[in-house]
Amino acid sequence: MRTPKDRIALVTGANKGIGFEIARHLGKEGNRILVGARDRDRGQTAVANLRSEGFAARYVRIDLTDLATISGAATDIEAQEGRLDILINNAAITSSSDGSPGVATLEAVRRTFDTNFFGTLAVTQAMLPLLKRSCSGRIVNVSSGLGSLTQIGDPKSEFSSFRFIGYGASKAALNMLTVQLAAELKDSGIKVNSADPGFTATDLNNYRGYQTIPQGAAAAIRLALLADDGPTGGFFGASREEPW
Repeated sequence: MRTPKDRIALVTGANKGIGFEIARHLGKEGNRILVGARDRDRGQTAVANLRSEGFAARYVRIDLTDLATISGAATDIEAQEGRLDILINNAAITSSSDGSPGVATLEAVRRTFDTNFFGTLAVTQAMLPLLKRSCSGRIVNVSSGLGSLTQIGDPKSEFSSFRFIGYGASKAALNMLTVQLAAELKDSGIKVNSADPGFTATDLNNYRGYQTIPQGAAAAIRLALLADDGPTGGFFGASREEPW
């Protein structure tokens, strides 16, 4: 396994919130951080903030709904880094037109899936050749308790009353990607896991969550830094395995 100071990590949606906190912590561990963001100014600002703390970081333009930027990001990383050790699929959106199955607009559901699932799948496929060059690749898909069929179906769960078919279904699909990709890569040394941030106060939920951003980033950070004997194909919160 490479030491932390040798590793290169791409974090999508790293210009703010949980994504930035993940990038910041990985930088603190000595990783070289690639800040993936669709907005250049926000991405460059995040890079400047990371560098001000002494971390190695640079901006990579990547828009999950624009395949050209995804392909361009992979080409850029291959040319400048030669490989990728950690991929954090963090970027995601919600929509004000999402809701329960009876009222959500199809446009909102499609738009949410385009970013949260199809875009994440496209990024993962584009980065796989680079991850396969790593001695110990790690892929972390930032999911949600709203993507857990078990929790949504349990009336006692805190998530059971949150009905957003677009967002929840896109995260359930992301969990399926985790399971299938982990099985596909089981002999490669690449570990693939889903992280559940918990109900974290970010702009994604209008800061209604009760967890802090560092608390929300904890699960993804732990999975990104797994030892070679760590798990793959699982769904984890900061302190426990979560039900599918």
